[in-house]
Amino acid sequence: MDYMTLKEAAEKWGVTPRRVNYYCAGGRIPGAVKMAGVWLIPKNTEKPIDGRTKQGKELRHE
Repeated sequence: MDYMTLKEAAEKWGVTPRRVNYYCAGGRIPGAVKMAGVWLIPKNTEKPIDGRTKQGKELRHE
C-alpha cells in the first residue's frame, strides 16, 4: 500500500498539516498508522468531513 505524509495530505486536502494530525490522532482516517513518530496515511484516503463547519454537521445527520 502506498502512503503519504501529513504534509502531502494537507496539500491534497487544502488544510494544514496540524489539522491532518488531529484527524489521525482522533482515529478519523482509516488505515493511518504511526511509525517512528510519523503518521503514514493511505494515498487513496478521502478527506474526513470537518465537524466544525455547518456543512459537516448537516452531512453527519443524514
